[in-house]
Amino acid sequence: MITNIPFGEKHARLSIFEPSEGTLVVVPSLSLPQDELRRIKAARCYEERLLFLLLTLREPGISVVYLSSVPIHQEIVDYYFGFLPDPDDAARRLHLITVDDPHSQPLTRSVLDRPDVVERIRGVIGDDAWLVPFVMSDLEEELAASLNVPIYGPAMSLAYYGSKSGAREIGTEAAVPMARGFGDLYTMAQIEDAVLSLPGERVMVKLNDGYSGLGNAIVPKHDWSRTEFSAGADETWTGFAAKLAERGGVVEEFIEHRPLYYPSALARITPGGHYDVVATHDQVLDGPVYQGCTFPARPEYRAEVSASAEKIAGLLAGRGVVGLFGMDFFAMKTDAGYAALLCEVNLRIGGTTHPFGAALLTTDATYDPSTGLLMRGAQPKYYTATDNCSAGCLAGRTPGEVVKMVEGLGLGFDPVRRTGNVLHLLGAIPEHGKLGFTTIGDSREEADELHGITRRALCGD
Repeated sequence: MITNIPFGEKHARLSIFEPSEGTLVVVPSLSLPQDELRRIKAARCYEERLLFLLLTLREPGISVVYLSSVPIHQEIVDYYFGFLPDPDDAARRLHLITVDDPHSQPLTRSVLDRPDVVERIRGVIGDDAWLVPFVMSDLEEELAASLNVPIYGPAMSLAYYGSKSGAREIGTEAAVPMARGFGDLYTMAQIEDAVLSLPGERVMVKLNDGYSGLGNAIVPKHDWSRTEFSAGADETWTGFAAKLAERGGVVEEFIEHRPLYYPSALARITPGGHYDVVATHDQVLDGPVYQGCTFPARPEYRAEVSASAEKIAGLLAGRGVVGLFGMDFFAMKTDAGYAALLCEVNLRIGGTTHPFGAALLTTDATYDPSTGLLMRGAQPKYYTATDNCSAGCLAGRTPGEVVKMVEGLGLGFDPVRRTGNVLHLLGAIPEHGKLGFTTIGDSREEADELHGITRRALCGD
């Protein structure tokens, strides 16, 4: 029998990191522009980013339904169960459901095309379940409606605020610092006018729905033929202009200042409208593409990033946004100290979410907003994470073999000190020789040192 208590009332302060009861229907579908997604190595395996949510099964009142394009290797599930106090009981409350089709993307569309899969989900979710999407699209809303469950994520009617143009609008309203620029541009005439209106020799043009640094172009104002497209050499202005006409975009000044830092903030808005900033990070980028992160963000600008993020979260909560989302910033040193400029708002689970979730759930730490630190009692916790540790020698190995290698080298997780490595993206190992890991330490130096040792042991770099 479906409960009549509204979701926002029953779970007013729900956190997907620490739920106490109910069923998480985890939909890690990459419901994003597929033309850009194809440029990411082992993209399908990124469905495994949300496997850290298996750690919520430590609470006996929680069940998890996890959807995937292909079956998740049992060795990967066993690895996460190794962090839990009662793996056998957790196994009874976990339902892994796959469409078993690696080539049909995005996952949510594949699920909707399979009535048998939808019916199987209905059969295990019970009367207190909610959808946890990696990213929201019309597909996730359709699936939630089909299952008659609420969504722990932003409604598509609010999706504009997660676009590049929407971020500029909400940033302006929140009165947070931003790079100068213009939003809601769709034509090349608008782009050209905006480019000429900004200072400097170069500007940045971004598609509204770009992600992971893809969908960007660095444009020399006086020689557009030398434009650098983040999508690579096969992108042209003809193709990019077509995407702009369809999706819209922004033009912003290119920040030439060096050194330039790339902090981000992770925020949460609960179904009851409560909001808070739960973490700040410094992102590690390869060009414009996210590679990993360190927690917390540097103390020189951590407070400013957090304060700006809280203003934006408050405005979005007032508009009815629900769920986890990230905000990216630029940070630089000025004569008056450090400044942080809002870059974009990502109304979805992002690259810093799974390291934070893994660290939170394995250390039992609590975020202290006054210091921006994760605290386990009086001991702060730090971490360094990567999504991209690749080595040819790992290809062909099983996830279990790599787990045993890490643990055999003394690089696994220490359940007493609550330090060490938590692995992810293990499903990318056999075919791509690639994985990720979050390295937790009791100091910035310990996390960085152990992370470096682990990278050299796994990747040889």
